[in-house]
Amino acid sequence: MDCRLVAPRSTGRLLCVALRICAPRRLCLDPGMQRIEITDLDDPRLVDYQNLKDANLASHRGRFIVEGRGNLEVLLERSRYEPESILLSERTHRSLYADLERWSPSCPVYVAEQSVLDRIVGFPIHRGCLSACRRSLDEDAVELAKRCLAAEQAPRILLLESIFNLDNVGGIFRNAMALGGRAVISCPQTCDPLYRKAVRTSMGGTLVVPFARATDWPSTLGRIRDLGYEILALDPGQAGILIDQIDADRAGPSARIS
Repeated sequence: MDCRLVAPRSTGRLLCVALRICAPRRLCLDPGMQRIEITDLDDPRLVDYQNLKDANLASHRGRFIVEGRGNLEVLLERSRYEPESILLSERTHRSLYADLERWSPSCPVYVAEQSVLDRIVGFPIHRGCLSACRRSLDEDAVELAKRCLAAEQAPRILLLESIFNLDNVGGIFRNAMALGGRAVISCPQTCDPLYRKAVRTSMGGTLVVPFARATDWPSTLGRIRDLGYEILALDPGQAGILIDQIDADRAGPSARIS
């Protein structure tokens, strides 16, 4: 079955693509990092890890959780976010000791036995590696698209509409990070890219690819088009152009809608 590129007639249920990636950076970290032993389940320093759902953590505390060693590495080496604390099992701390010395995080590094850590956190942790981070202020979606245009002549950005599956959101950010996406802009209903599962699935993509959430989706699409972006969509219907007929050398900012 042929797929054709079409300009969307309405917002519909479409996945719009407009991309950007952050250049790797190193944090200016305190070389005096020390481990802090944790033995008490009710330790107030662990409040961000204590059986909190993603939505509650986001709305009530303005935080999000990063899980896994690979994501922790991206967080400390490339991300615009900085950790407020790191929570490791004894085994993970031993295996990451050299990396922790190299990263030298300025935040507290809490260490607990795996049995204690499993009870503290309230969801399964298979690798004993977590970090709590503060959310940044929401960025304006159109301003983010403008910033991409100011940085280069033909940016590719992603526009996500009604993507309700966290794995799909994470996969989109993972591809954006790998393939040179410049930014991700989502509709109000799309899953939060900083939910724990989305961050994990993205392999750190949600930590480095800039994103914004639009409040008025139809208006935002129109304003992005007015900036000069060409919005493209994949569709199996006949009212489009076959992919192999697209001029590969055509330059210009664009957003691909899937």
